[in-house]
Amino acid sequence: MIKKIAIVIVLLIAGILILAATKPDTFRVQRAASIKAPPEKVFAILNDFQKWGAWSPWEKKDPAMKRTFGATTSGKGATYAWDGNKDVGKGSMEIAVSSPSSKLTIKLDFIEPFEGHNIVEFTLEPKGDSTNVSWTMYGPMSCISKVISVFCSMDSMIGKDFEAGLANLKTAAEK
Repeated sequence: MIKKIAIVIVLLIAGILILAATKPDTFRVQRAASIKAPPEKVFAILNDFQKWGAWSPWEKKDPAMKRTFGATTSGKGATYAWDGNKDVGKGSMEIAVSSPSSKLTIKLDFIEPFEGHNIVEFTLEPKGDSTNVSWTMYGPMSCISKVISVFCSMDSMIGKDFEAGLANLKTAAEK
């Protein structure tokens, strides 16, 4: 009986690993929103890490999170690091591209709960009296990420956070 259970467990693990091996080597998650504010106003909120507390969905998941800002908090070269609970983990960000009122590219490095190195992009496009904001994150899928993706996708894991963040950004920018 124990031998049969062990065989079933080994086959289940093998099946999961085989499924994981078929997953893509990269992921991409994207959400967009229309914000009734000029691109300059929206960009000013995104381009300054000290302003992220007003809209980032992860800020509310751990109010006791330790935050470390670099000497520069806005524009190219600005840095921000965090160390929080299991909901936010530990990591850092650096603004790599800051094109006023149109695009922001951030190098995002996770340390915990899993190591990951991703790119985050915000693109802003004026549309009349509003700004269309697109928030994208992409990067490589590690082995552990591929195994996790057998059970749930990156999109389902962080898509709702992107939606909440964009709703918070809309509220902050439309004040």
